[in-house]
Amino acid sequence: MKQNLVKKAGILLTVVGMSVSTMAMASNVVSDTVQLIDIAGKQRMLSQRIAKDYLYAGKNVAKAKATKELKASLSELNKSHKLLVDSINDPEIQNLLSFVQMSGEDFEATAKQPFNMDNAQLIIDLSESMLEGSQYVVNSLKKKVKIKESSIVGIAGRQRMLAQRIAKYYIAYQAGIKDKNTVDQMKTAVKKFSDAHKKLMKNQSNTPEINRKLNEIDRLWKIVYKFYMNIEKGGLPLIVFNTTNDITKKMNKITNLYVELYK
Repeated sequence: MKQNLVKKAGILLTVVGMSVSTMAMASNVVSDTVQLIDIAGKQRMLSQRIAKDYLYAGKNVAKAKATKELKASLSELNKSHKLLVDSINDPEIQNLLSFVQMSGEDFEATAKQPFNMDNAQLIIDLSESMLEGSQYVVNSLKKKVKIKESSIVGIAGRQRMLAQRIAKYYIAYQAGIKDKNTVDQMKTAVKKFSDAHKKLMKNQSNTPEINRKLNEIDRLWKIVYKFYMNIEKGGLPLIVFNTTNDITKKMNKITNLYVELYK
């Protein structure tokens, strides 16, 4: 009888140990995937920033800053892409990453070409392909973990992209690409940022630090979004460059805090 009890206790401890180990492994998978969502999300931002910087440097507005930022962004884009390729085993996502790499090569080559209107339009088009590919990777990773936390990281990370997208279309219009699509894309990006910002502000799992940083953006956004909406009037390219970079920097910190929160 005693031996049976000891045996049953041993089996129970083994099962519990295996369960704890399995839970720990599952937790690590979620944590790693959330971090990959952040990296893929940052690729979205870089796709917009690179095109923006090319246009700003080409039009001799904040040229030194834009040129330096462009070089750094291209380097980060390539390093992050390699990390995603090395970390993701899913065949469908790997296939998409191969396409993104081909587009990325054209993207980088164009970004290094002298500025003209044909290259300006081409780099905008390529930035859209890069954005679409990176967004697909983000969505695929979010489906893998199927938790609301990954969605919050994705939303916060997308704000970085939207800030750079706003600047991209603002300077594109000033550079001479004055079609309806430029204006519509700009105003859509502003609306998406506003809607997502409200959602993040209401997120119940926000820490005091996250709320404090979101409030910093809130105070700035309430002033500067009006400048962005006046894209057809123009005249404020330096303000747009600096404020969208400030918002991107702040949102990057917030996204990192969400990643740490859900580790």
